Amino acid sequence: MNCMSVAFDPLTDQLAQFSRSSQRCRLQSLTNLDFNFLGFNTKQTNIPASSHSLNHRSVSTPCFSISGSNLDGSTAPRIEILGGQRVPTVRALVAEVTIAMVSGAQPLLLPSGLGGAYLLQTGNGHNIAVAKPVDEEPLAFNNPKGSGGLTLGQPGMKRSIRVGESGIRELAAYLLDHQGFSGVPPTALVRISHVPFHISDSDHAACKVASLQRFVGHDFDAGELGSGSFTVGSVHRIGILDVRVLNLDRHAGNMLVKKIHDQDESTCYNGVGAAELVPIDHGLCLPECLDDPYFEWLNWPQASVPFTDTELQYISNLDPFKDAELLRTELGSIQESSLRVLIVCTIFLKQAAGAGLSLAEIGEKMTRDICRGEESTSVLEIICNKAKASAVSGTDDDDYSSEWNEVEAELECGIFQFDDEVECKELPDMLQVPLFTRVPSIAANLSALMRCPPNQWITTCDTNREEDRRDRSIVRSKSHPICVNYDEKEGVHFGDMSGDEWEMFLHSFQMLLPEALEGSTSKGPKPRFGSSCKF
Repeated sequence: MNCMSVAFDPLTDQLAQFSRSSQRCRLQSLTNLDFNFLGFNTKQTNIPASSHSLNHRSVSTPCFSISGSNLDGSTAPRIEILGGQRVPTVRALVAEVTIAMVSGAQPLLLPSGLGGAYLLQTGNGHNIAVAKPVDEEPLAFNNPKGSGGLTLGQPGMKRSIRVGESGIRELAAYLLDHQGFSGVPPTALVRISHVPFHISDSDHAACKVASLQRFVGHDFDAGELGSGSFTVGSVHRIGILDVRVLNLDRHAGNMLVKKIHDQDESTCYNGVGAAELVPIDHGLCLPECLDDPYFEWLNWPQASVPFTDTELQYISNLDPFKDAELLRTELGSIQESSLRVLIVCTIFLKQAAGAGLSLAEIGEKMTRDICRGEESTSVLEIICNKAKASAVSGTDDDDYSSEWNEVEAELECGIFQFDDEVECKELPDMLQVPLFTRVPSIAANLSALMRCPPNQWITTCDTNREEDRRDRSIVRSKSHPICVNYDEKEGVHFGDMSGDEWEMFLHSFQMLLPEALEGSTSKGPKPRFGSSCKF
């Protein structure tokens, strides 16, 4: 197929000058697609309904296919933006990948990782992006590495994040990385048709919903170098994002080491504090409850260095309610409980940083410890449990001091009881709601989307939402998945609170925080390295 050439400026992600071909592309071009999937609508996006019919079509627009019946019979590769379409860098990324696919480029399955991740390249071998189909995630039924078996919407590697919902979280992390502060690569949620990904069932539809992230050139990940090689700033920037989104899986393998050149233009990695890090793989962030995070950087010496004025200003400018509204608008189907986790963690970060705590001290208060073989409750969870109990019982402001005295007593005890019967007696009934029986699954809509033609998206998605409301029980898998440890302690739930209770919770939470953070002010970096290591 002969399509016109489109050039991209790698520095600005804008379309550069090109030579117009005498032969026009036969695919209809349209950059704004059907956004009804994931809850897009004109009320949420503040875009007039008539504007969708007035989108400009031009031969200079890359080949995005529209979701119309006139192309249903085509077998040409098509990529349709489902999330992130309003971000210029995302549109440029999808356009570049579309051109490569139409030109005949084939996805290459990467051997690393538990899920299906595919490298997408241009015709001359230049790496463009990494695609991760949602039905090939770890434990998903279409997993190409033998670790599948679960249907979309079941509990995944973490109980608080369902199978098939990591792609939407990958995009959420990018949307929350304002001004590229933490360096998350451009990410989109797309529907890819007629591209050879892995399928376990030969009758499966020839399309995939996947996250699409721009490839980052690198030679190492953080696990291949000592932590002393990384700059303080890059560790802080990644840590700030991880705290905001409560990242459950920030390990060394998903922090890439960028190539750095010294004055002699030679590549330098091993100089102390010389290498920059790029965060990837955010599919296990924004859980549906206050789960136990994993922060690889927690014991790195850079995390104990106090925040700079620039970093403190960035944290101070964060608006958790504006961020939550951003995700509601761009990702309409993300669970409200996950947005509440974002709000709580951002408020905690802002107040803790304002109180003088270092990144390491903040991370420690969010992380559970192992005491005598049992998992203890984190400081943040204790505060949230107290605030939630106050919201339910309607505790007055005068009682907050006594409430925090109880929190301090629990922290000083150091030994927590985890017997199920003891927990059921002590916690309010509201805290005992099962995790996966309250809200419909995003992944259920994703599964239906991949099995039906585009002109049936709205009907199918609406039907699934109605079925979810009638019966929210978990569908059992037909095969046997790999064993996953679900004995982990269940976190604090926010999605079961009404609007009024949520407002009361936030008020109680912010009243308890100052006393909880008092006396925790950072006194400077902890001496974990020798005196020769400076930052």
